[in-house]
Amino acid sequence: MCCRCKKGAVEEAIGISRGGRNTKLHAVSDMQCRPVLLYLTPGQCADIKGAVGLSAVLPPVKYLLADKAYDAGHFRDFIARRGIQPVIPAKANRKVHIPHNKKRYKHRNTVERMFGRIKDWRRVATRYDKLARNFMAAICLAALICFWI
Repeated sequence: MCCRCKKGAVEEAIGISRGGRNTKLHAVSDMQCRPVLLYLTPGQCADIKGAVGLSAVLPPVKYLLADKAYDAGHFRDFIARRGIQPVIPAKANRKVHIPHNKKRYKHRNTVERMFGRIKDWRRVATRYDKLARNFMAAICLAALICFWI
């Protein structure tokens, strides 16, 4: 659980952040922009918390591309122990700068394109569903139609 919320809000993956009540979708995509893993959290949860949940069930891969929000020592160590090379740029406030492969990092836009295509579905972009299971079903249906059929 990320923080204190109203009763039932965490179970429904609704959290309050600067933009109001919202939900955060964490995803892993392959190089063809297809979603492989999807995970919902309340909107105020940090990105790294969703990454830890997804990386536990990550399929075998050589590289993990992520943005600066995923630059944490414990996360880098976890994926390195699994034999995955992190391609994550260092945060600006990091004391010891960790270099990354800039050429490989340019392919990180695949996950952003995947999000953009799923959000073409108005039901997903605006979260019509109150229940997290219904919202996740709508996301999975949109992903299935957009990428797998």
